[in-house]
Amino acid sequence: MSINKTEAAEGVAGQEYFQERQLKQGAGGWILLAGLGVAYVISGDFSGWNNGLATGGFGGLLIAFVLMGIMYLFMIFGLAELSSALPTAGAGYGFARRAFGKLGGFITGVSILIEYIIAPAAISCFITDYVRLLFGWESNWWLNAGIMLAFWVVFIGIQLVGAGEALKTIFAITAVAVVALVVYVVFIIPHFDASQLFNMPPDGSALSSEFMPHGIVGTLSTLVFGIWFFLGIEGVPLAAEEAKDPKKDMPRGLIIGMLCLIVFGALMLFLTPAGTTTCINGDGVLNGEGCATGSEIIGPSGAPLILALMSAGAPTGVILFVNIAGLAGLVASFFSLIFAASRQLFALSRAGYLPKAVSVTSSRKVPTWCLILPGVIGFGLGGVIQDGATMIDIAVFGATISYVMMSASHVWLRLKDKELKREYLTPGGAVTTGIATVIAVIAVVSVFTYDPFASGITLVVFLALVLYFLLYSKNKVVGNAPEEEFELLAAAEAELS
Repeated sequence: MSINKTEAAEGVAGQEYFQERQLKQGAGGWILLAGLGVAYVISGDFSGWNNGLATGGFGGLLIAFVLMGIMYLFMIFGLAELSSALPTAGAGYGFARRAFGKLGGFITGVSILIEYIIAPAAISCFITDYVRLLFGWESNWWLNAGIMLAFWVVFIGIQLVGAGEALKTIFAITAVAVVALVVYVVFIIPHFDASQLFNMPPDGSALSSEFMPHGIVGTLSTLVFGIWFFLGIEGVPLAAEEAKDPKKDMPRGLIIGMLCLIVFGALMLFLTPAGTTTCINGDGVLNGEGCATGSEIIGPSGAPLILALMSAGAPTGVILFVNIAGLAGLVASFFSLIFAASRQLFALSRAGYLPKAVSVTSSRKVPTWCLILPGVIGFGLGGVIQDGATMIDIAVFGATISYVMMSASHVWLRLKDKELKREYLTPGGAVTTGIATVIAVIAVVSVFTYDPFASGITLVVFLALVLYFLLYSKNKVVGNAPEEEFELLAAAEAELS
């Protein structure tokens, strides 16, 4: 690669620079994009969300689901507008860059990057546990690390082949998980009993009741589990440069993907505790007195759907299929999050915020090092720490910071950038994303309160990266990168006028 001295001094890269950093255009339409959006999140439908029943009861988790659902839906409307108007791989970083300048863009970009590097590392821990349980293997450090390494190598390898192949593989794996959820719903619906939703006794705290057994404090702590139903859907715009027609495909893919997640999440939330009507525990169906059912048993379970199916007396083959498909759901999220991390890293590197050499693409127009480096970091974290729960909380805190920035970016650009050509308009405009911004701020506080240790780790990493920007990379930005060139164009127009 080469940039002449004049170009480097001016912060403007030559044609060769961008020829070495091209993604494959036309790799996927709105159907694959919607599938990508569902893939990011679908593992959360199989487990994880149910821990909110333990912290807030059904009412607390329902409030969290509704509140976070509104935040995500309204934010997605805003992202649909911005990704059709500014279809670049930088996505959220690009939106915030246009709204709040270089620092605002960098803050948003690294927040997203933290989420998408740490989340697959956490999911690799869950996949390892799942594989061990499936085959009856005893846990040990070397076995766990070996399983993780195999998954990282295989699924990064597929993505190195090409974006189209990656998106199609993600869609196929996601389809298996979706079929499993449909099968689950068919078998559990006949056992629905609404009384099982409210079988946790109030603990006597402020505003506690059968609806909110742990009161207002428990409900606020449960917001993080409301996020679990939707975490990652905002990553769809990162595929903008590889979409067939981003101006039309992005809004369709984002909104349809989000609506699918709302439906699946609501079904899991209502049917799973309400369908667990037989007295059971984690080992199987029991017939004795005084054992747990409904929300009480589902809350702490590591496999809530399996417990519900066991309670319903589902055939062994159905239980086995849903169990195996749970692994498919984890793999879909793992695979798609790797894709998202690579594209955010690619955009930040291409624009000079992070080392430029990282963004060079292969002959297949794949950002090779943007896939390998997050993989090395993710495997290192997962293989050494092997604590998926803490890493997920780190990722969620990073995500909530980006939600504030992205929603606020739409508000600002709607109010201040009237000349931006928008193919799709957010219903309600800035009011819609203004509501999302307020809820996102509440989410930041809630996640920090729920796990101050993990949030503190996120802040340390975040501040270190911001210092890197302030002390070094802010002077290395490539002014004519796709997310940056609007400023050069504005300056040129000002000179002409």
